[in-house]
Amino acid sequence: MADVDRKLRDFLGAKTAKTFADVLEIETVGELLRHYPRRYLKKGELTPFDELEVGDQATVNGRVKKVTARALDSKVEIRPDEVHKYRKRRTITKVVVTDGRNDLEAAFFNQPWLLTKLTPGTSALFWGEVSMFRTTMQLKNPGTEILDEEDLTEAEIERRARPFRPLYPATAKLPTATIERSVKIVLDSLDEQLDDPIPDLVLRKEKLLGLREALQLVHLPDTEKDIRDAQQRFRFEEALVMQTILAQRRAVTDALNAVPRPRVADGLLDEFDRRLPFELTEGQAEVGEEIFADLARPHPMHRLLQGEVGSGKTVVALRAMLSVVDNGGQAALLAPTEVLAVQHHKTLTKMLGDLAEQGMLGGAEHATKIGLLTGSLNAAGRRTAMLDAASGAAGIVVGTHALLEDKVQFADLGLVVVDEQHRFGVEQRATLSAKSGDNTPHVLVMTATPIPRTVAMTVFGDLAVSTLTQLPAGRSPIQSSVVPAKEKPEWLQRAWTRVREEVGKGHQVYVVCPRIGDDVKNAGDEEGELLETDEGGKKQARPPISVMQVAEALGEILHDLRVEILHGRLPAEEKDAVMSRFAAGDIDVLIATTVIEVGVDVPNASTMVIMDADRFGISQLHQLRGRVGRGKVPGLCLLVTDLWPGSKSYGRLDAVASTTDGFELSRIDLETRREGDVLGVAQSGRRTSLKLLSVLRDEDIILAARHVANSIVSVDAELAEYPVLRSVVRSALESETTEYLEKT
Repeated sequence: MADVDRKLRDFLGAKTAKTFADVLEIETVGELLRHYPRRYLKKGELTPFDELEVGDQATVNGRVKKVTARALDSKVEIRPDEVHKYRKRRTITKVVVTDGRNDLEAAFFNQPWLLTKLTPGTSALFWGEVSMFRTTMQLKNPGTEILDEEDLTEAEIERRARPFRPLYPATAKLPTATIERSVKIVLDSLDEQLDDPIPDLVLRKEKLLGLREALQLVHLPDTEKDIRDAQQRFRFEEALVMQTILAQRRAVTDALNAVPRPRVADGLLDEFDRRLPFELTEGQAEVGEEIFADLARPHPMHRLLQGEVGSGKTVVALRAMLSVVDNGGQAALLAPTEVLAVQHHKTLTKMLGDLAEQGMLGGAEHATKIGLLTGSLNAAGRRTAMLDAASGAAGIVVGTHALLEDKVQFADLGLVVVDEQHRFGVEQRATLSAKSGDNTPHVLVMTATPIPRTVAMTVFGDLAVSTLTQLPAGRSPIQSSVVPAKEKPEWLQRAWTRVREEVGKGHQVYVVCPRIGDDVKNAGDEEGELLETDEGGKKQARPPISVMQVAEALGEILHDLRVEILHGRLPAEEKDAVMSRFAAGDIDVLIATTVIEVGVDVPNASTMVIMDADRFGISQLHQLRGRVGRGKVPGLCLLVTDLWPGSKSYGRLDAVASTTDGFELSRIDLETRREGDVLGVAQSGRRTSLKLLSVLRDEDIILAARHVANSIVSVDAELAEYPVLRSVVRSALESETTEYLEKT
């Protein structure tokens, strides 16, 4: 008998086991049985010929009596040696099947190779809907499986004729039929009782199948209910493992010590609030109170702050930092790029005014100092920034990865704010947190990429989540339109005319391109829709358009405008100079890569033209267009594409153009991507641990599993009473699941 930890070679032989290991990284019985069918082929009951009735969905076992094939555009029959000539033509292959007494016809369209497979005398299974044409019984929309040459037992034929045939994720080296046979061998040898990671009490309460029965039914179902029940059980198990990991992480965080930083009356924060030239939105005020409550606890805050571009996250984060400074502590703001770090430093300094001029002539009474530490600082500037952080002179320190260096120390680090947090790994965040000595700093992570509730609950389940949905007063609406450049080239010409009109009104324009121009990385289109024909007649994907190409093309069209380029390979000083000129209004049109995606705030920019927009993801397009409409001028975003309407990628652009609701767009984006991408596993190049669970579809399951995980971990954080669950959790922690969780 087999348990789930046994090696496959003990049951399938060394050669087959090696193929599974090499092709699918499957080595044990349990790993094979968790390789679930991707879908099921519904075949119908195995029925004797003389019991067939019109309208039945049936499967028959017979021998081929006659087979013919012809092209639909001619009446000439295809010979077996000519099959290869007809692979791309519309054909019909007619097969007469017999049980020795009765005949049945099946017609297969566009499958001419069956002429060489279903030769007279071949034994095979055929299935489809029984119909009658004149006096001949037929199978509509038929399917077939050729039976092996050797004599098959009745039980084997019965198994192959089951009403639901599992179809597995497979490859040419390891086809679904081989996987199906291997699963059957292992299932037949499997122990009747298996240790179940889901506790018995939970199984009963949630009305879930036990592990042994669920494995049997997910691979060899007799009914659609079998499939639903088995998949439901495994979805819950996947959710339980994920939520247990997150519950354990929350328990560890809650046990750590942090210095309480309660709000101080009449301090720097109150002075800042009194001076605010605008009123906080209801959401900003509510989230602020949540954060202040967290900061007042003797355990570290661990909160995610998400909100649309322009929803006011920076103000919320600054108020949290000022509360810490009022308590004698320091705050560090970690940004992913130097451009964004510099932008944050300028923004915070401007917002605080003389409240950021501690020790300076004209500085306010409650003032602090804002330090900036980036990799491009000269030696003197670097020494000053590090000294201000180490001495405590700087209450707030903004920086890039340079903040993580060993030489950088803080006097009393009380709060770590991480912007665009998905760009940092947990090790980097932990490195910064460790600079606070014995006490763990409070942590606030921010993202402008909207995350649907169920995704946030799963991916960021160890964080408390705050969401800003309102936009501050004064933000202008953004209109978006798709420009199909190949179908309607005149629309693209109109786009450049519109650019000139906007500049004529005193506004500024971004033109965004997928690449710089001296490389062809990411040139392929995942859907193969942007294709051009080379001299040999082969279809080749056109490389994405570049900054350099567009700059050259627009040189004549916009010759009298002030046009400059910006991309990530420019020296830091040059990038800063270009952005400074654009922000000052000295540049009319900025042709750039996605370096402008985050942090750039130019209220006078009214229009954005995104070239080859289909080469960007939905969330990225939404974030990019958030760079316009930041002032009193309405924003316009033009999504230029060479795709033709009707394609999947064009549909994504239509979705972006149809709504400015980032959370709705995020849901659409995630629904079109693999679940592994949702959980970040694709970054590791390995397969996802979530095989059946969908964080978008299975909200109820995730909520139920979260409740169970919290109940278990609250009384038994080490899972001592649940050894099987503990083992599965440990395996997950050693797998790609943690690789993503650890990135959060």
